[in-house]
Amino acid sequence: MRSVLCLALLVPILALAAGTTQPLTALPPENGTTNVAPAPAPAPANQGPNIPPKALVGTLDTIGGTTYDWWSNGPIYRMIANAGPGNGVHAVWMYCTDVTGQEFLSRRMYYNFYDFSARAWNWIDPDYMVSGVNVFPKKAGYGNVDADPVTGNAVVGGHVLVGADIRPWLARDEFPGAGIFGFADSMGLGVTQWPPVSVGQDGQINIFPITAAYELSYSHIAADSWPTFSTPVTGFVPSPNFPTHSIVASKVSSKVALTWVVTRDSWEGVWTGFVDFSTDGGANWDPFPTELEPPAVYGGDTLTSYYLNSVFPWYDRQDKFHVVANLAPYVNGHIWAIPSHVYHYCPDNDPQWSLIHIMTAETLAGPNVGLGSNATFACRPSIGQDDDGNLFVTWEQFDSLNFEPSTSRFRADIFGSKSTDGGLNWGPALKLTDAGSYSMRFPSIVDLAVEGDPDTVFVIYEIDSIAGFYVAPPPSSPEGPATRNPVVVQRIPASDFPTGVAEQPAVTTVRLDAAAKPNPFGRSTRLSYAVPHRGNVSLAIFDAVGRNVRTLVRGRSEAGQFSTTWDGRSQSGALVPEGVYLYRYGLDGKRMTGKLTLTR
Repeated sequence: MRSVLCLALLVPILALAAGTTQPLTALPPENGTTNVAPAPAPAPANQGPNIPPKALVGTLDTIGGTTYDWWSNGPIYRMIANAGPGNGVHAVWMYCTDVTGQEFLSRRMYYNFYDFSARAWNWIDPDYMVSGVNVFPKKAGYGNVDADPVTGNAVVGGHVLVGADIRPWLARDEFPGAGIFGFADSMGLGVTQWPPVSVGQDGQINIFPITAAYELSYSHIAADSWPTFSTPVTGFVPSPNFPTHSIVASKVSSKVALTWVVTRDSWEGVWTGFVDFSTDGGANWDPFPTELEPPAVYGGDTLTSYYLNSVFPWYDRQDKFHVVANLAPYVNGHIWAIPSHVYHYCPDNDPQWSLIHIMTAETLAGPNVGLGSNATFACRPSIGQDDDGNLFVTWEQFDSLNFEPSTSRFRADIFGSKSTDGGLNWGPALKLTDAGSYSMRFPSIVDLAVEGDPDTVFVIYEIDSIAGFYVAPPPSSPEGPATRNPVVVQRIPASDFPTGVAEQPAVTTVRLDAAAKPNPFGRSTRLSYAVPHRGNVSLAIFDAVGRNVRTLVRGRSEAGQFSTTWDGRSQSGALVPEGVYLYRYGLDGKRMTGKLTLTR
């Protein structure tokens, strides 16, 4: 049998440049060989000074390092988990020291633990590449961590190299923060890889890998059956081509949910999201998965699509099911990387979908600059909560004006948002990092904020020293060189996240704020905006693919409350077609974006 190790992931990814698409090819994240397109011509090497990255809020802890900078094909998995009161926080990442070749024999899943009593990480070395402890005794990767709610122990998943095959393994710590792991190999599951894991209320470990035939496969280890896996369950459809997938188990009931996204036509087709539920710990599954039909984000001939870097599922501590996802426009047979929407879904809410953030850009760095593989401009969201029930979401977002000159790749920062009403309304996006000359990638938020006054949200991510993945030595690799990259956890006070527009008290505005009424509208809508301090203000209308339609306000403004009207006409005075538009309000370089729906 051909090993999954060599399966090629040939997914076109589109970056916008001057109104055109720039297709790139995603490489297999293992050591298989593949023909790839050459990298775009690099920008001048003297693009700017070397600016170090920094956290804009909270505290930044460097807990490890790696040279393997491709952490995920699709959505991010849970890479950091709260072990509960009296314990600490578990964190994992893909570790590697290789800087040449493409075998990555040193690649492992590494682990660190934040001890609540010591208020420190257990394994920290002056050389961050030495921090942390190894989980698996074999080449491993593409795993995640969860905390057993009964014991607080870490459970780590990942696929390992067994002979010539890739198989998922599980590791369980002896006690919280011990760093001493016992193993459950999965020889009975066959050749499978990319195995996200989630631990249920009674300590049952649930696993959801993909087989060599591109099928989804579910199995579990019951709380009293370690290290024996149950008989695999397959037949989850639709799952042609290459689905990207995730899993979550409730910490307060026997519910388990599986999510995946697929494109049923070709790699360039619309990506569709699905979820399948079990209410009895994975013993039985709904015979037909539920299609996660996205909201009607775009209008006209533009369809709304998931991408392979969606979807992240989660059960909160009230046993409600949530999904956070990034949505992209599908236009003329292609998925576009901008504008990117980050949305929240909860079937118990009304409406079920709520907008968290829209990323668009007036200007891109240049026609030869791209995102790289498997990304849209705002993608890979993850979700958690605090003890008060507030929800928090983080995601990676690329800066359309900041790029790495040696690889012509955009650099990314980490953003976050907060909801205090179960996800119905979300606060303005909070920029958590300043990437400088680096790129912040693959953020994963803790499932439960650390209790305190205030509670603290933990977010783990990688600081890529040179934007662009290293997957093979030059000239084969189209992305970038292998570099020593810090793995960090940013600790952010929950109170630092601004709250949603609908939840603000009627007091003087202290942050950017804008709203449109009526919305949807027919002939005209009034846009109200608050200027918290004197500065340069702009308010403009964009279409669904990020083109400027009308500039309503531009210039210096005093502080205060203001409003203006848009009559559904372009800058030239022509009526624009009905559909979805975006308004962008800016003050001294800070921006917020909202959605408008025009009906005639």
